[in-house]
Amino acid sequence: MRARPSRAVSLLVTSVVLTGLLGPGALAQPGVREPVPGPEAGAPAVVDLQDIPAEPPVRPARTPAAELFGSDCDTEITGSTVVASCHNAYPRTDLLRLHVECERWWDLDADGALVPLDPAGRTRLAGRCWKEVRTAWVSHQRTP
Repeated sequence: MRARPSRAVSLLVTSVVLTGLLGPGALAQPGVREPVPGPEAGAPAVVDLQDIPAEPPVRPARTPAAELFGSDCDTEITGSTVVASCHNAYPRTDLLRLHVECERWWDLDADGALVPLDPAGRTRLAGRCWKEVRTAWVSHQRTP
């Protein structure tokens, strides 16, 4: 495997090359004069303190940790089998169900049983078709 330069390095090299190409042309333009300084050029900046708010703007409240929900599941389809690996990183139990939709019209689609996944738990759900799998997904349900 060969190393790839990072995006930051690529952007830096591109900007240096473009500066080198555009710099001499910008300096050699005839008839371009510097702006004449006006009365405001030497005057100090004036800031009206009444325009500055006394407090920072109000941010919307964050969602409490108890409201976060839904396990993270990776679904892998290999031929006619489906395996979903799930991890629950949230503080509530998640009820999972694997759904498998088969490619052939005569092949029955399957909805698995509800599987409880406790907080910080991991599980694997499996399903299959007789022939090819069209799609598969995992649904989540809150515990009562």
